[in-house]
Amino acid sequence: MGQLRQEVEPGEVGLDPQALARLDQHFAHQVDAGRLPGFLVAVSRHGRTAHLTLYGHRDVRKGLPVETDTLWRMYSMTKPVTSVAALILMEEGRFGLDTPVADFLPAFAEPRVHVDGSGPDLRTRPAEGPILVRHLLTHTAGLTFGFYHAHPVDALYRKAGIESSVVPGTDLAGTCEAYARLPLQFEPGTRWNYSVATNVLGRLVEVASGQDLAAFLAERIFAPLGMADAGLWVTEEQAPRLAELYGETQEGGITPAPGLPVHGRPQLLSGSGGMVASAHDYHRFMEFLRRRGELDGTRLLSADTVAAMTSNHLPDGVDLHSYGSPVHREPGKAGLGFGLGVSVVTDPAVTRSPTVRGSFGWSGVATTTFWVDPEHDLTVQFLTQLRPTGSHTVYPELKRLVHEALKG
Repeated sequence: MGQLRQEVEPGEVGLDPQALARLDQHFAHQVDAGRLPGFLVAVSRHGRTAHLTLYGHRDVRKGLPVETDTLWRMYSMTKPVTSVAALILMEEGRFGLDTPVADFLPAFAEPRVHVDGSGPDLRTRPAEGPILVRHLLTHTAGLTFGFYHAHPVDALYRKAGIESSVVPGTDLAGTCEAYARLPLQFEPGTRWNYSVATNVLGRLVEVASGQDLAAFLAERIFAPLGMADAGLWVTEEQAPRLAELYGETQEGGITPAPGLPVHGRPQLLSGSGGMVASAHDYHRFMEFLRRRGELDGTRLLSADTVAAMTSNHLPDGVDLHSYGSPVHREPGKAGLGFGLGVSVVTDPAVTRSPTVRGSFGWSGVATTTFWVDPEHDLTVQFLTQLRPTGSHTVYPELKRLVHEALKG
């Protein structure tokens, strides 16, 4: 078990301590007002943690505080980790970006694409081309989520029992076969739609490696990077350190909420959102990316592969706002492209918050987020456990406040 610690004073690495104090005060006010249970925020520069704040509770009812060894449900911050797993296998020659997914998962051999209509009147046609590995990594495969309620294919997911991303009572293989039986929203590679694609990628990792996803992540990523507490579930020994999950009330407060089962090995090993980890664990992963595939003498990916992962793979001149399906056409998607498992800033002038070109990262549904800013040699993570009912202001506020702390 590792614990994240502050290593240097902010001023030593070009960060304004007064601006960081304003950041802490802003989010502490959210806790004090009952809008967040508690949080951990860490800002590191040049590989050294210069700001680490813990505030509030990991369990409000029991009065248990947020601590450095608290464990958090990372939800979609799992996706970059699963993407790294796939890239490790790609470097080993198991497959390439343009390998058809059906070469490993035959259920995807004959995808069909939505044409028009809905329900019993829905019409489909054969896809013009196969789903490729790159489509899974970039969320351009045509897959979706049932909870969007924005497209006739979303409704088919719900009818098949896939409200979020899991078919109840099945494992990862069975759930992916259920995805494959449903039509795609669009021709692979022609649009961006955040989706169940990373679960399919996790199943691809299993088939290509001959290991289940939990074992592969543990042996090939978590152990080599020193992510001692990271996994797809918590043990009995770890369980007391797991933060409780909360949802928003209609009045803007918080209330305990159910989440993915993480107490003991789940039936479905989710590469999309199943990881539990500490701040120290995710700091190690961010540093691995910041250092372009190497950490403390251990290299998992080449620098070129990490450069490709963290570069935009969407067509020139588009962003997640314009290239995304209608459900994603919101202000927060402007100025962002997408790499192989992470978002990438392509046009800072139109982003919702101050940032720089080339920054990359991702967030989770429980209001966890991280990013790496190569220009300023900066890594940031914010961890809490709140599933908001709508668009949350935490991310743009956090990015603004961190940006204000940069002195050079």
